[in-house]
Amino acid sequence: MSAIVRLKLGKKLKQLRRKHNYTQEKLAEIAGIDYKYFQSIEGSKPPAVKIDTLEKLAKAFKISISELVDF
Repeated sequence: MSAIVRLKLGKKLKQLRRKHNYTQEKLAEIAGIDYKYFQSIEGSKPPAVKIDTLEKLAKAFKISISELVDF
């Protein structure tokens, strides 16, 4: 996953999170991922994200993975 794709994913997650009125902490809890890890995904130097994590995040928003990464 390139740095540009990781940054776009972070921006998309932030938009969806705000649309659903979730804090980073609340979304991490709903998705079942570590809060600090989620914080880093939305950060300025996001890590590569595993497909399992994408699946958890998509499920938290009740969308498909393809919708999540459609940017």
